[in-house]
Amino acid sequence: MSTPVRGRPPRTAGTTSAADRARARRARRVPGRVTRRQVRRRRAVALLVLLTVVGLVVGVFFTPMLGVRDVDVRGAKELTVDQVRAKADIEPGSPIVRVDVHGIADRVRSLPRVESVEVARSLPGTVRLTIVERSPVAFARSADGVHLVDASAKDYATVANPPIGLPELLLAVDAQPALKAAVGVLTQLPDTVKAEVQTIAAQTGADVKLAMSGGREVRWGSLADTQRKAAVLAVLLTREGSVFDVSSPELPTVS
Repeated sequence: MSTPVRGRPPRTAGTTSAADRARARRARRVPGRVTRRQVRRRRAVALLVLLTVVGLVVGVFFTPMLGVRDVDVRGAKELTVDQVRAKADIEPGSPIVRVDVHGIADRVRSLPRVESVEVARSLPGTVRLTIVERSPVAFARSADGVHLVDASAKDYATVANPPIGLPELLLAVDAQPALKAAVGVLTQLPDTVKAEVQTIAAQTGADVKLAMSGGREVRWGSLADTQRKAAVLAVLLTREGSVFDVSSPELPTVS
């Protein structure tokens, strides 16, 4: 007697398995169609990216993670580093990306000795201040000391003793027309002529006079035609004389 064989009935041409039907369904899917699982995955990735960005923004802008740890001052000569830092008034630990560079520059520039300043952030935690101090071109004596004046005619500092090698202004430093005219003349002179100037006097902006080495006097007049007057004076000073008048550069005189 034969024993029947158990198992799946033999597959006929008209029957298909569940696996075959699943493969057929996948094959019939429209190319490019996104499944629900893919949508959920993409949403999860997008949420993770968003949370990461938000965390970075909060960390950078609202926490000491990138806080100010150092204020690096460069270019200070007569001023001290502490004076510049105090005027900059940068709070330690404040987020560096939120530091008001324009406000800092305005505060440092208010120091009379500061001509210009550049403020820069340097990650992770340094604010760099690069200053240029004013340089005197002349000085004026007053009851409260010696006033230093720069090339822009700014009276920016008072010291005890006059700088060596600079001419003296024989005028009041608060007499702006006269001061600007005197400094304007001085800055236009050739270096060889400027080195011989001992004093500069002016009552107004139109009567500038220079006392030169050797007891010579230069009558300059106003700031008009300053460059031409400077060129004419350089030639006249090679001649003998005690008074050199270039107030009219077309008709200079030596006496």
